[in-house]
Amino acid sequence: MRTAPTPQLSTRRTEHPAPPPPAASLKGLDLVPWTEIQDSSGSAAAIPALLDTVARGDADAARDALHDLRGRICQYGFVVEQATAATVPFLWELAQRPQVACRAQIIQLLKSIADARQWESTAAVYPKLLNHRENHVVWERAARLAVHEGRGDLDRLLAEDDTEITRASGELARTLGE
Repeated sequence: MRTAPTPQLSTRRTEHPAPPPPAASLKGLDLVPWTEIQDSSGSAAAIPALLDTVARGDADAARDALHDLRGRICQYGFVVEQATAATVPFLWELAQRPQVACRAQIIQLLKSIADARQWESTAAVYPKLLNHRENHVVWERAARLAVHEGRGDLDRLLAEDDTEITRASGELARTLGE
């Protein structure tokens, strides 16, 4: 009677390609008290995960996360809450990373924040707005200042080969008076 052949176990080592290294985490992200500050949805606790998805996600996931982030920190072109200024340095860092899929959109978001003057304009007409416990004018100014503080990164962005990046960077530079 014949028996089925016994399979021989291979002694060869199979080579699997190494997974790509993860994107470096954003420096200082864990130092911001996200749960204690607000974005347009309430607690800003979701912002670190959104920034991480922008940093590490594929193109579609990164764009979706950036869209959600925009709604939380600069909704309809308004600086909506105190989390905006805290988020800006991380947006500057992401805009510098070549592996980030939506860099031009990040630069456009920075420009929107730098352009935001809705609360300040409203307070000029209704000064009582400045007396509220939640002072949107202060948050708006702090967010604009945070964008201005990152402007040293613009030269590198303006020198990129990607025309979408250079166009968005040029618009931001004009907004910042560079």
